[in-house]
Amino acid sequence: MQQLLLLGDEAIAQGAIDAGLSGVYGYPGTPSTEIMEYIQASNDAKSMKIRSLWSANEKTAMESALGMSYAGKRALVSMKHVGLNVAADAFINSAITGANGGLIVVAADDPSMHSSQNEQDSRFYAKFAFIPILEPTNQQEAYDMTRYGFDLSEKMRIPVMLRITTRLAHSRSGVTRREIKPQNEICLPSNLRQFVLLPAIARVQYRELLAKQNDLETAAKESGFNAFIPATDNKLGIISCGLAFNYLMENFSESPLPYPLLKIGQYPIPIDMVKEIYEACDSILVLEDGYPIIEELLKGMLNNGKTIHGRLDGTIPRDGELTPNIVAQALGIEIHVGQPVPAILKNRPPRLCDGCSHNDAFLALNEVMLTYGKGRVFSDIGCYTLSALEPLESINSCVDMGASITMAIGAADAGLVPAVAAIGDSTFTHSGMTGLLDAVNNNSPITILILDNSTTGMTGGQTSSAHGKVEDICRGIGVPEEHLRVINPLRKYHNENIRIIQEELAYKGVSVIIPRRECIQTLNRKMRQKVDIKGLKS
Repeated sequence: MQQLLLLGDEAIAQGAIDAGLSGVYGYPGTPSTEIMEYIQASNDAKSMKIRSLWSANEKTAMESALGMSYAGKRALVSMKHVGLNVAADAFINSAITGANGGLIVVAADDPSMHSSQNEQDSRFYAKFAFIPILEPTNQQEAYDMTRYGFDLSEKMRIPVMLRITTRLAHSRSGVTRREIKPQNEICLPSNLRQFVLLPAIARVQYRELLAKQNDLETAAKESGFNAFIPATDNKLGIISCGLAFNYLMENFSESPLPYPLLKIGQYPIPIDMVKEIYEACDSILVLEDGYPIIEELLKGMLNNGKTIHGRLDGTIPRDGELTPNIVAQALGIEIHVGQPVPAILKNRPPRLCDGCSHNDAFLALNEVMLTYGKGRVFSDIGCYTLSALEPLESINSCVDMGASITMAIGAADAGLVPAVAAIGDSTFTHSGMTGLLDAVNNNSPITILILDNSTTGMTGGQTSSAHGKVEDICRGIGVPEEHLRVINPLRKYHNENIRIIQEELAYKGVSVIIPRRECIQTLNRKMRQKVDIKGLKS
């Protein structure tokens, strides 16, 4: 059997390909992006004609995957944790529609907020929706769980969440492949009203969802991904979830773990396995990379007087990702910390790339805003969010995808006129179009900069759903033609760009300015490819 050295993301992608995947949908977001990119680059996926599509946003991706499942084929949808907020409507209701073909939802969480606005734990969503969760310990389990997840989804007729965190997504380990399964044939649901969530139908199917929970708990107990490992010292029992198992075992690389361990990889957690470790030990330590979900369950389920340690009592820090040292401190193991970084080395904050078009766009905007004062520019999630930092210090908000336009509407309604929204081309088609429609319908006195660099730059240069369509979308929504302006964000057009921005800020209605110049990174990549091709030909 072939062995590969894979990122956690890549192991999931390969597992899906080998499990008979027919389609994968998603929106790029760290730490989930490499799942789609691996499948798009895979020769196996191409030969199998697997559909791989970057969707406009996570909600449309979730719904597309649900549609493929409806047709009886296996589908995977991938997103980062905050993307699950966008997909939540379809995700939660998919538990009631159920699945036909196997459906896996990969949620990649980001403890410590390496590249995110928050630390939310996607397990809460799955628990809320009564959907089973798989949480791998390592890359091999990520591969195996993906294959198993499709089987579980089809057996139980329910979507399955595969939850990973940044360290697993972006670390490499050896993975052994198994045989490639054929893709499913098209097979419509036996009940053609299964996906029709009228109240009378939904009530029946919700009761069926609740009735599945005991079987899902049994499946979790029998799968082998959950295991109780007894030991000699029962003063403490440890429950580790997913990647936390690795952080624990790094502290016992040269000696056996002396404490009983319950290793959790599949949810819902079998209650009898929890009771076994609880009753066997004097106290419990819960290790989970994310929120104290199991810790809270334990305190509610088994609050019989024993001490339960974890994030809630301060044994583990309430925020941030786990590390081997944090686990060691919780166990009372002496840790060794290296020398501090010399004071001569300073952190270099992230900044826009040299030659970035956003830099020139914000330089022009900054000069215009001197007339009106600071605090009037609402922004969004993308490379341009870095304009909040020195030296530009241009923007005053970044909340969630698409919030720039709608926050500008609210600020203008409060009397802050003019108000400016800055949003990227990909973010605009992700979540900004509906905000623009609100602005047009209300004739809000706001100016919107759609910063068009012809790609999804922040996540590596994926194709933007807005490419070549921004003006047509704005016209279709109702932006007046005379207030739909395109500028070239280059230093030599600086004075002209200032003039155009001044004119639109003075307009007491909705105006859109599109600073358009290709991302410097994707442009450099194209130029290198041309040189390489030319060299091969010569």
